[in-house]
Amino acid sequence: MNQPLMDKTKKYSAPALDKGLDIIEYLSAESAARSQTEIAAALARSPSEIYRILVNLEARGYLNRDEVSGKYRLSLKLYALAHTHSPIEQLTNAARIPLQELAESIGQACHLSVPHNGQLMVVSQVKSPDPVSLSISEGTLFPLFTTTSGRVLLANYEAEEQERLLLMDARFNQLTVKEKDIAKQQLNEIQQQGHHSAASEITIGVTDCAAFVGTAASGLMAAVAVSSLTTSLGQSHDQATILQALTHTAAKINQRIGIE
Repeated sequence: MNQPLMDKTKKYSAPALDKGLDIIEYLSAESAARSQTEIAAALARSPSEIYRILVNLEARGYLNRDEVSGKYRLSLKLYALAHTHSPIEQLTNAARIPLQELAESIGQACHLSVPHNGQLMVVSQVKSPDPVSLSISEGTLFPLFTTTSGRVLLANYEAEEQERLLLMDARFNQLTVKEKDIAKQQLNEIQQQGHHSAASEITIGVTDCAAFVGTAASGLMAAVAVSSLTTSLGQSHDQATILQALTHTAAKINQRIGIE
């Protein structure tokens, strides 16, 4: 069993690195530049304790220091490093091992999807180790509202963007006012739960289970999902077991992309 992240942090403590990361994380949340004294006070450290760290972070290009005030702010270096590879590439790389482990643990194929121009696009999929299972090709596009993964994504958008996307969906626009209210209430429940399961509206005899990955604030949003033949759900793993495995996989992907 993997050792918990918190235990590893304590066991392999690196004080200088911790100070540097504390400074970066603090300045990332500040809209204005901060002085050495202000940074130290915010981190409950003495100014002398963080002096060398500030100097080195500035020398490496992670901080900019105002020549007049002497105050520090983050440079764009972290942004540049983070965008060396596309967000989707980073996400699929982070999800590869957790998806493989998920497929092996439940004996079902699984896939990862992201929003794309108002639709749902499958960006990664892992086949089941069993001889019979469903498979969804990478690059396939589906409607957001009529898919379980799509509803998981819709549920995590801000209200204004969620409404805009729903109005673009032909299936949603066919609903009565009462049905639309019920659908929106369901999205609220999905957002609170972080996952959703339902019979597929696209493929007869299939049950879809999906869990949310990422954060709406970061703009990096995805859904990890399992599509199972409904008639075989009870043979090896029931829906509750699949949902538990899914949410665990989503948490592992979040950890690997730096969201905890």
